[in-house]
Amino acid sequence: QVHLVESGGGLVQPGESLILSCILSGDWHSIYSVGWYRQAPGKARELVAQITGDTADYTDSVKGRFNISRDRTTKIVYLQMENLKSEDTAVYYCHHHIGTSEFPWGHDYWGQGTQVTVSS
Repeated sequence: QVHLVESGGGLVQPGESLILSCILSGDWHSIYSVGWYRQAPGKARELVAQITGDTADYTDSVKGRFNISRDRTTKIVYLQMENLKSEDTAVYYCHHHIGTSEFPWGHDYWGQGTQVTVSS
């Protein structure tokens, strides 16, 4: 079984920074991609940033402000968010696409979500 646990959300003012963390635990044999999604009230969940192999991709609205990174040793994925804006307010979800004995070609796993609120 695979578990993802996020931390690091909170309330910040516009222009400030936050770092989200996501810790992976459980049994798996391959990690195909790791990433962060977010869902604002009344909106669909959207991809914010993702690493596939050694390539990182970002949605246009966060390019230059957010940075996704991963520590392969500790199995922690980070999302460093700078110059936060009110429109970044959302619940942020960690996502991994992982191969396990039950799903050898990959299965989507999600964390429970962490709230990020940007407000003055």
